[in-house]
Amino acid sequence: MFKKSLVAVVAATLALTACGGGSDAGGGAGGGSDDGITMGFAQVGAESGWRTANTKSVQDSAKEAGVELKFSDAQQKQENQIKAIRSYIQQQVDVIAFSPVVESGWDTVLKEAKDADIPVILTDRSVDSSDTSLYKTFLGSDFVEEGKKAGDWLVEDSASTDGPINIVELQGTTGAAPAIDRKEGFEAAIAADPDLKIVQSQTGDFTRSGGKQVMEAFLKNTPDIDVVYAHNDDMGLGAIEAIEAAGKVPGKDIKIITVDAVKDGMTALSEGKINYIVECNPLLGDQLMDLAEKVVAGEEVPARVVTEESAFTPEQAKEVLASREY
Repeated sequence: MFKKSLVAVVAATLALTACGGGSDAGGGAGGGSDDGITMGFAQVGAESGWRTANTKSVQDSAKEAGVELKFSDAQQKQENQIKAIRSYIQQQVDVIAFSPVVESGWDTVLKEAKDADIPVILTDRSVDSSDTSLYKTFLGSDFVEEGKKAGDWLVEDSASTDGPINIVELQGTTGAAPAIDRKEGFEAAIAADPDLKIVQSQTGDFTRSGGKQVMEAFLKNTPDIDVVYAHNDDMGLGAIEAIEAAGKVPGKDIKIITVDAVKDGMTALSEGKINYIVECNPLLGDQLMDLAEKVVAGEEVPARVVTEESAFTPEQAKEVLASREY
């Protein structure tokens, strides 16, 4: 993870302020007018409370900044995002921003945007392209560090426990950057304790219903589960429903670690149903609009802008819950 001092420098340099189905491609032809910037934004979908907060942040910040926003919801399908990006290219928007559904398979459409001289900003999730000239910058979290924070907490929490500790993992969408990186960071951290073992790992697709369904299967197939590691709050909340339905007490009989820190997750944390949450801040709108203004003006921006984030215990959740914005 970038050190806080580096994050602060980046933030100061950029003057940054914050780390449903269907689509709206917007009307009219052509890109931005003399009145302001036109941005095409291709969102992943509305799969979680985090994503809903992220979308609202982008929409509200665009309105406040006077940016004309052409918004599309990909419903978690890469082909829908590619179609939306091509539509934005045809409309000659000033800048394109999107959160990639998965990491791979973007080079062709990104080259089309580059050939059309339309700058691209990646938000929240990155791509695995070796050609970094296809996009101007990536704004988002360090997912590997998020997974590491989750694993570090478990290593410390289980230090006084003798014997094996069985972990089940609720992964995010297969191929998505946060799913890949949060798994990598967590596994690297728990490698310090040979008693910590991931005994089952399966995607819940970042949804509450997916987390519940997978957890129900885990409970049937793996009777001795000590810990759930969920790649986001919504899957963790679904796991809580399955654990309670099985007659067990979440947070006690089975400890739960999640990532995001949305209000529903923080509420469950404050109630002791979740034991630890690593924050992933969805409020990227202000930073995105600031970056868009700079890249459209031809200014140089950092290739990577990392958001500064925290982590919470149940006691800390109780202290900050009332003031949470998402």
